[in-house]
Amino acid sequence: MNNSVTNTARLLGAGLRALLLLTLVTGVLYPLAVTGIAQGLFHEKANGSEVVADGRVVGSSLIGQSYDLPPAKGRQTPEADLRWFQGRPANGLGANSVNTRYELLLSGATNLSADNEELIRQVEAARAAVVEDNSVPGWTVEPSDVPADAVTSSGSGLDPDISPAYARLQVHRVAARNGLSAARVERLVEDHTEGRTLGFLGEPRVNVLELNIALKNLVAAKR
Repeated sequence: MNNSVTNTARLLGAGLRALLLLTLVTGVLYPLAVTGIAQGLFHEKANGSEVVADGRVVGSSLIGQSYDLPPAKGRQTPEADLRWFQGRPANGLGANSVNTRYELLLSGATNLSADNEELIRQVEAARAAVVEDNSVPGWTVEPSDVPADAVTSSGSGLDPDISPAYARLQVHRVAARNGLSAARVERLVEDHTEGRTLGFLGEPRVNVLELNIALKNLVAAKR
């Protein structure tokens, strides 16, 4: 009997010591080591890839955001502020989602098939809006000019980048709205076009937030 109690106590003690040791290693030392390495070697990425402008954080280079006018009375959806380059549609999770326009409570794709009538209506409406918004005196956008990323949301609905083709399509409208030459705005797009990762992964892209910050600085310098 005494041996049984002694063995049980010894096993319990060993189990508690193992629990405390593993808690210390996996719950304290390992997280501290990983956090320290991340902060030391990848400080920007570890803190959310924040983008700073005018001395304050204005967003993340990894997450898209909207560039809209203040909501008009009686309108359920805000109008795009056409002074700025616009990102991809953010229709990710459909009508029942709280993620209506780059709100970070939820993310995800619609999962609608390519022949789904609702998706077709969304794409057609988005294409018509892109054509109308970006056609300015002396420059007409044709429906065939509109790239796929201008009318479809990404898998997460939070894509921060657009294709160079969609950025160039917006050049004349942005130039006209800001009193700039189209050539100068086009150079701005070229300066902010990133190539494929490692030269072969992904597609060329333009980060909309960083492009709009550069546009803001350009407009400010003109005044």
